[in-house]
Amino acid sequence: MLEKEYCDRYQVLPFGVNGNNLNMAMVDPSNIQVIDFVEKKTGLKVVPFITSTTSIKSGISQFKSFSNEAKDVMKGMDDLPGISDLGEDTNSPVPKEGEEEVSISQDAPVTRAVNTILEYAIKGKASDIHIEPREKSVKVRYRIDGILSEVMTLPKHIHAAIVSRIKILSNLKIDEHRLPQDGRFSIKIGETDVDLRISISPIVYGEKVVIRILDKSGGVITLDKLGIKGRAYRLIEEAAGKPHGMILSTGPTGSGKSTTLYAVLSKINSAEINIITLEDPVEYNIEGINQIQTNAAIGLTFAAGLRSVLRQDPDVIMVGEIRDTETADLAVQSALTGHVVLSTLHTNSAAGVLPRLKDMKVEPFLIASTVNTVVGQRLVRKICDKCRESYVASEAETVAIKESLKEVLPESSDPKAKEIIADFGMPNLPFRDTEKYNLYKGKGCEECHNSGYSGRMGIYEIFSVSQAMERLLLADATTSEIQDAAVKEGMVTMKQDGYLKALSGITTIKEVARVAQDY
Repeated sequence: MLEKEYCDRYQVLPFGVNGNNLNMAMVDPSNIQVIDFVEKKTGLKVVPFITSTTSIKSGISQFKSFSNEAKDVMKGMDDLPGISDLGEDTNSPVPKEGEEEVSISQDAPVTRAVNTILEYAIKGKASDIHIEPREKSVKVRYRIDGILSEVMTLPKHIHAAIVSRIKILSNLKIDEHRLPQDGRFSIKIGETDVDLRISISPIVYGEKVVIRILDKSGGVITLDKLGIKGRAYRLIEEAAGKPHGMILSTGPTGSGKSTTLYAVLSKINSAEINIITLEDPVEYNIEGINQIQTNAAIGLTFAAGLRSVLRQDPDVIMVGEIRDTETADLAVQSALTGHVVLSTLHTNSAAGVLPRLKDMKVEPFLIASTVNTVVGQRLVRKICDKCRESYVASEAETVAIKESLKEVLPESSDPKAKEIIADFGMPNLPFRDTEKYNLYKGKGCEECHNSGYSGRMGIYEIFSVSQAMERLLLADATTSEIQDAAVKEGMVTMKQDGYLKALSGITTIKEVARVAQDY
């Protein structure tokens, strides 16, 4: 987009595109000539951010290799070979059957293009890569901390070669362009082992590729690090210790449901119990746990796998997702016969899980007697620790906080309020004694690429099924009635959990509103 020499000379550094706006760090944001030049060159509206010379130099040093390598790759692809020649390139060997790990130090132009895209996504801590064909170009976007941003535009003529290279690495059919395909392979960058899960789908202008990045080096997160606080943590810890029953996690795709279940499994994992999982796909390998990859193409569905698993003498079973009546019925029967069952469903809230099971033809009395605990969750971005600063909440933020938290913090002297304030690490938080609150935000620095955020954390609502809820289920209660009962029994909702984390300096009110605006 901009030459390294230009950025160095005028002390500027673009760091993100948002619609028609180009976010640009500048030592002198009042330099109108530079802003005009960049706007004419890029066709975007510059949004200047003030920063230091040190930060600009560090940023240029960090990203110049990506820019230069991308240019070199593009030069090498002007005379690209035909698709039929790609698999015969001696510099980019096709992996043998069963070979999982692929070298990333190859020199063919197509290989270098793919490697460059993968390497910088992994170094930038992206969770997903989107390679999207457009009418006259190919867009590459990274999802970092849940937000997609465009990182580069490639010429349209290289799209087929890049897709074919990815298919080769994933052992997929190169000549199939009409049907979706899924695959995976592993790479090693430095000392980091990374699993890549590939999804290819035909769209109007060609085949779109989405690559999920699964970093194996970090291990599985534990319950302590999930961000579950107070009563909610105690409920899930208690459920994990029970000898039978179901723990169900719910939320939209990408909200961390599987991670929560992995954390529970890690807590109860021991040599004394037999844990078997059915997953689609297996995202993380956990030592001591028997993990099964489902495969619908050969009939190994969740339901079929669950029937087989029950003959394997399990103590704990994790089912990746309850999608249909058959799987729901088998999961309930497993919980009834003395097994601990963990699974996920797709509903908008924790309270929606119980009516959803009823929709799957599970009898209400069975739901009440098998479901121990329900977890609803979303993911919010965490404020960057390096550039976090406090500010006084605006009038609108103050009203929103008081309105949202009035049920859990009725008075700062109330015993329930004291417990919650202590759980969230805010011992000095006044509630009705002040008009304003101290909130936090990220100023933006080189560590977080001037976004103000670094990493993500969950916001949760967790409840256990009580006798009162059992009566509601038998009376065909609605989701809102179950929600009201859970709140009455002490459940902190996702939005309330998010606001409490914003007050304690973990995230921002804006982030909570983005993911929990339906509350």
